[in-house]
Amino acid sequence: MQIVILAAGNGKRMGPLTKKVPKPMLKIKGRPILEHKINALPKGIDEVIIVIGYRGNQIMDYFKKSFAGKKIRYFSQTELNGTGGALHLVKSVLNDRFLVMMGDDLYHKKDVQKIMKHELAVLAYAVDNPGNFGALKANRRGYLVDIVERPKNSKNNLVNAALYSLSKKFFKYDLVSIGNGEFGLPQTLVKMADKHRIKVEKATLWHPIGLPEDLEKAEEIIHKFF
Repeated sequence: MQIVILAAGNGKRMGPLTKKVPKPMLKIKGRPILEHKINALPKGIDEVIIVIGYRGNQIMDYFKKSFAGKKIRYFSQTELNGTGGALHLVKSVLNDRFLVMMGDDLYHKKDVQKIMKHELAVLAYAVDNPGNFGALKANRRGYLVDIVERPKNSKNNLVNAALYSLSKKFFKYDLVSIGNGEFGLPQTLVKMADKHRIKVEKATLWHPIGLPEDLEKAEEIIHKFF
């Protein structure tokens, strides 16, 4: 199976840490975030497609055409038009089924294995502050109904961890605009929920890295992801 890793952002919220380094190449325990992520991928994933942008040459120079026994391929997102736009950039090389994950979040190996079992699925994680994320609404059978971005006073604490199992059916739907010239992958996925069952899988562990303190926390907990 293939996995697409979205790693084109400029990481502005990390401040001076990303002045000369792309966020996925910031180090945890002496190794880039992206290396930890690739090392945690199951054996069933044999090709990694990385969408690069800001200082993407550093990612290409480090991982080259093969890493940890997996083929590596790169696509440059020159226009930062959102996660949906990034995925459309690589659609010509995708097999019928594939995974998608963010380039700066840490995912547990077991969760990647769980989500691979479904044709269409999204990973969810329970947090204390759902207002900072996209809250997932699922029906009683555990299938996606809606995603509410930054909900206020939400009783639902399951949020989108941005790890997806998808098929090429995704590309039959027009991308959903989220403003500022960007198109959202999760928002487009919600459109699919009218005719397709999209499983909401609960994560064992997830750690998004958006701020410098998140990187510091990752140093303490990275061992839990393997």
